[in-house]
Amino acid sequence: MIKLADKYKKEIRAKLKDELGLTNIMAVPKVEKVVINIGVGRATQDKQWVEIAKSILERISGQKPVEIKARKAISNFKIRQGMVIGTKVTLRGKMMYDFLDRLVNSTIPRFRDFYGLNPKKGFDNNGNYTMGFKEHVVFPEIGMDDVDKVHGLEVTLVTSAKDNKSTLALLKGLGFPFKKDNQTKK
Repeated sequence: MIKLADKYKKEIRAKLKDELGLTNIMAVPKVEKVVINIGVGRATQDKQWVEIAKSILERISGQKPVEIKARKAISNFKIRQGMVIGTKVTLRGKMMYDFLDRLVNSTIPRFRDFYGLNPKKGFDNNGNYTMGFKEHVVFPEIGMDDVDKVHGLEVTLVTSAKDNKSTLALLKGLGFPFKKDNQTKK
């Protein structure tokens, strides 16, 4: 099987150039990085939750996560400045393409009642796409034996595209299963 990075360079880039009407191959959008994060709001009550979230991210990404600390105190949420409120991992290069390949081919098909990603949601008009997971157990790296509590996480794909149309074309080329226009609900 051709790896996703090689497939992008040999096939997808040329198709995108023609599809988007670009004159230069270097203007074709590409995925620059993938950021995976988990918010640990429960950490105010349970200190072990941060370590659990870090170990889950490490298994999913294969990389050590970074703790995100609060910039300022918010008394209504019982958050003090400097308290850990999340963890994240940034993937680039080979690790990024390996993660995207696993995401498209083994993780997304494991969603319960999945009919395709909504092509009208998740885009931020700057070329980035964010998808949320309600359950982290859809990742094959997480065994059902290891799960105490089910929680969500977020995956953000940062691309060099300038608009939603180019980003959607890139993600479809990479194999992301989007719904057809007549399948989307209004």
